[in-house]
Amino acid sequence: MNRNGGGRRRFNEFAGTNLDRLAGISDGIFAVSMTLLVLGLSVPALSSGATEGDLWQALQRLGPNVLVYTMSFMTLGIFWVGQGTQLNLLARSNRHYSWLQLLFLLAVTLVPFSTALLARYPSFRLALVEYWLNIVLLGLTLFAGLQYGIRAGLFDESTAPEVAPLMRGRILIAQSLYAIATATCIVFPTWVSIALIFLVQLNYVIAPRIPILHRF
Repeated sequence: MNRNGGGRRRFNEFAGTNLDRLAGISDGIFAVSMTLLVLGLSVPALSSGATEGDLWQALQRLGPNVLVYTMSFMTLGIFWVGQGTQLNLLARSNRHYSWLQLLFLLAVTLVPFSTALLARYPSFRLALVEYWLNIVLLGLTLFAGLQYGIRAGLFDESTAPEVAPLMRGRILIAQSLYAIATATCIVFPTWVSIALIFLVQLNYVIAPRIPILHRF
């Protein structure tokens, strides 16, 4: 007898329970999105009589694009590690959790567009805010998946009580730092915000053992 009192189980009780498929589509979408980022770096077009000095100057003009490309690659890398950590702690899944993860992956697919927009208009606050909102959507959906998984009892009971608060705090602190960095564009030029976002991401990538930064 099943938990429905002997009646037939619904399709939704079986849907979205395969963790391997969820991890597989996540890795695939992250890989494609990371690869698409490089399309924003186009080879400079020079005239027939151009010199090496002309090429050097053209490459220097690509500096903002390279900075934003690197920043976005780190963004995706940070969230890939975060989502992978969350998935590794799962004991099981269900359709609701799977759809929350698909919504997270939707935010992942938007990163190449946000990157191209900011790389083309790095001095525009609107382009910067759009980029930040993409990061907000990434963090919000990852956080929603974590919270739902905890309430639904999807995580391994032996590790979830210890690790879940750490993941929750990491997401909230990171989002706060991104918001502060973006808000500086109200007073300072947008490149200051871009530099601060880059440094926040670099901190999470390197994870330096500095007393204050190591807590983040």
